[in-house]
Amino acid sequence: MKKISLKKSFLFTLCMALMLASCKKETEKAGNKINDAASSVTENSDAEKDSVTVKRDSVVQKESLPPAMQEDGFYNAFIFPKDKKMKDSLFSVFNKKYSEKERYAILALNRLDSKNKRNADTLVVPAKIDTTLMEYSPFPMQIDVLSPVKKFVVFSYPIQAYGVYSNGTLVKWGPTSMGKKTAKTRTGLTFANWKKQLAISTVSSEWKLPYNFNIFNLDGIGWHQYELPGYPASHSCLRLLMNDAKWLYGYADTWVLNPGGATTKAKGTPVLVYGDYKWGGRKPWRKLLNDPTANNISVEEMTKMIQPNIEKILKEQDNREKVVDSIRAAKAQLEQMPQNPKTEEP
Repeated sequence: MKKISLKKSFLFTLCMALMLASCKKETEKAGNKINDAASSVTENSDAEKDSVTVKRDSVVQKESLPPAMQEDGFYNAFIFPKDKKMKDSLFSVFNKKYSEKERYAILALNRLDSKNKRNADTLVVPAKIDTTLMEYSPFPMQIDVLSPVKKFVVFSYPIQAYGVYSNGTLVKWGPTSMGKKTAKTRTGLTFANWKKQLAISTVSSEWKLPYNFNIFNLDGIGWHQYELPGYPASHSCLRLLMNDAKWLYGYADTWVLNPGGATTKAKGTPVLVYGDYKWGGRKPWRKLLNDPTANNISVEEMTKMIQPNIEKILKEQDNREKVVDSIRAAKAQLEQMPQNPKTEEP
């Protein structure tokens, strides 16, 4: 009996030992799992921190470098950062990349002159530079309704641009800065009046206006050279680049006044000012980045605006030709007369 009791005791002890060992292993396994899970959480957390760090570093690195030229179509975007040093650096790249004539054309497309170029945060740049600008004209190259019209100038408020037609063919176009919202430029058909190579503004005597050509006499409104900041900014006049103002100064015809100058004998070149600017909206030329034809004015649209005025335009043109011919004939007759006629003594 004693031996049997010892055997039972031994077996019980052995079972307990095995159970304890098994429990220890399970506990260790569970502990390992917990440690693994904790380790995994820690690693994931560190990985997320690294990921955030990498993203932050990449952002810092991206912002520290001059923005690259975005090239994705017929027009590209040259983006300038706000930081002055970085902006200067990118303008240096811009100046080296393009010649003086190319830079002039690019600024013109963005309705800017060289003085205001640093105000730009983005420049729309053609993939192919045409320094004459004619390849990017928003105006139709030919308008049949204008075929009998020798000279015609149009100013578009919506796209801040002017166009010049000779017998229906576009011969020149360029940028302008028309009246700001609080001093809009008058619209409608008018005619070129008088011109002055250097006029002084009636608003401020400090404003010098080279190659001024009046088109609304009573309002004192005309086109002339002045700053182009990239948006409508004038006090009702039509601002132009110096080269364009000078060219138009020589191209357009002035009125012809009757003796004494109180009345008009003949009108000058017809000028059409039309439309309105989308105030507060995206600048029209920026839309070229998405659609190269975004600013294009159709022949139908131009014809619709011109057609109601064509009779008056042709009537004034015919009258002017008659007046000019009569003046030339009178001058020729005077030139044929002796300068100092002799008189015989009685």
